[in-house]
Amino acid sequence: MEVLNDTQSESDDRGIDINWVGVSSFKFPLKVQDKSSIQSTVSEFSLAVDLSKEQRGTHMSRFIEALNDHGNCIGVHNISDLNKYISEKLEAEKSRVNVSFSYFLEKKAPETGLKGLMDYFITIESILDGECLDLVVTVDVPVTTLCPCSKAISKRGAHNQRGNVKFSVKFSDTIWIEDLIYLVESSASSELYSVLKRPDEKVVTERAYDNPVFVEDLVRNVALKANEMSNINWYKVEAENFESIHNHNAYAVIVKGQR
Repeated sequence: MEVLNDTQSESDDRGIDINWVGVSSFKFPLKVQDKSSIQSTVSEFSLAVDLSKEQRGTHMSRFIEALNDHGNCIGVHNISDLNKYISEKLEAEKSRVNVSFSYFLEKKAPETGLKGLMDYFITIESILDGECLDLVVTVDVPVTTLCPCSKAISKRGAHNQRGNVKFSVKFSDTIWIEDLIYLVESSASSELYSVLKRPDEKVVTERAYDNPVFVEDLVRNVALKANEMSNINWYKVEAENFESIHNHNAYAVIVKGQR
């Protein structure tokens, strides 16, 4: 085989370190363990390492090799192993693995009991710096919110809308994705469902009316529940309401601890 120039390994004289360099938006099979089964889903990976000022470039193909070296399907439980492998393979001090995927939960409609799948967007970011591993799990959870002010001033009804909560956590012991999702959903006016018949819609709308929350209430409710979980070391909760009668969205954030 012909010996080709390794241009990436050439030295660089500009004297500037690169924080992160790698590949992004690479789709790959992923297995996710939930409390009762293992889900198979399609994920999107971003992989990166730091690059010293002396080296011109990294070896992009080695990131993809690292994924494939772990088999034809990676599990969430060994994401951190991928960090170590990438750092060694690319001779880097630091490595970052970011993987996002759809996660599914079967939910029963509140009155009829009809079953349907709800999808949630999950992101896991794992950063290895030497021997120090920093791992954050983020769940994106859609919810329903009903405005307390609108309910208080209106003779009939109140404006309500869908919202989205992005809940990120660092933890010291095993934590289940579905537990994080349930924590968020129980903090809103109502959770969402994929299948609702008329009796179910009646239950959901009345539940929301009986449990009005501002966006401020929503993030505080999530924070209170998170504070009760001893295995959560750090969290960030971001809530956004897609206001149904205003030409703006409502937004609130709470961060606890140091990232």
